[in-house]
Amino acid sequence: MAKMKSSEAVKARHSGAVITDGLVDELADEAEAGYDLRRAERRQVGRPSLGAGTSPRLQFRVSPDLYAAAEERARQEGRAVSDIARQALRAYLHEAS
Repeated sequence: MAKMKSSEAVKARHSGAVITDGLVDELADEAEAGYDLRRAERRQVGRPSLGAGTSPRLQFRVSPDLYAAAEERARQEGRAVSDIARQALRAYLHEAS
């Protein structure tokens, strides 16, 4: 296989756009000039909150049989296993009070 000169090197982004050395230089010049972060687009990352503020994460282990049953119920109802678990925890806490 023939070696390519660095000026011939081409990489493709996930979008399929081609990144050439010229584009790399152009982007580097833009970055070195600095960005006005007041004009930057804010992006929401992660899953949406289940209430006000961030939602705490709760993790616990279950037996393979219980997990399979929860997956099956979730599939039948078109829901996520985590939604089934939240509903079960709410019901348990409501019964306890």
